[in-house]
Amino acid sequence: MSDALRTLEDTVLAQIPLARAMQLRMQAYAGDRLTIAAPLGPNINDKGCAFGGSLVSLLTLAGWGLVVLKLRTLGHECDVYVQDSTVRYLAPVWENFSAQACLAAGESWDTFAATLAARGRARLTVDCRVALAGGQDACTLRARFVAIAKP
Repeated sequence: MSDALRTLEDTVLAQIPLARAMQLRMQAYAGDRLTIAAPLGPNINDKGCAFGGSLVSLLTLAGWGLVVLKLRTLGHECDVYVQDSTVRYLAPVWENFSAQACLAAGESWDTFAATLAARGRARLTVDCRVALAGGQDACTLRARFVAIAKP
């Protein structure tokens, strides 16, 4: 695990009690894609599959984490917030799961960074998914995140 990813995991686990309870772990970061994992056990519902709240939480944290990591690699320290999101629950998840976040089609890190530099704030849409073992989507989230430069 890279230092940047380890630092993000440490921060999330220290500052977000829900993340600790979910036992989330950062898995991989490749500049334009972040993957976060969680075990089924602490995220189970009354039916024995993954709790919808855990799924959407992991998806939101993956999107937020992607934006935070990218901003740090670009040399920006910002507060990052989720502005709005749309979630789709497509199939139950019966095993440990991971959420993957990537930039939505039509978005640009360059435009995002230029807007941030010019205005001190910028918005960006991220697509996130939890996939089943066979590769099909179990849950998806499209979220718009806002970054505000720290003074």
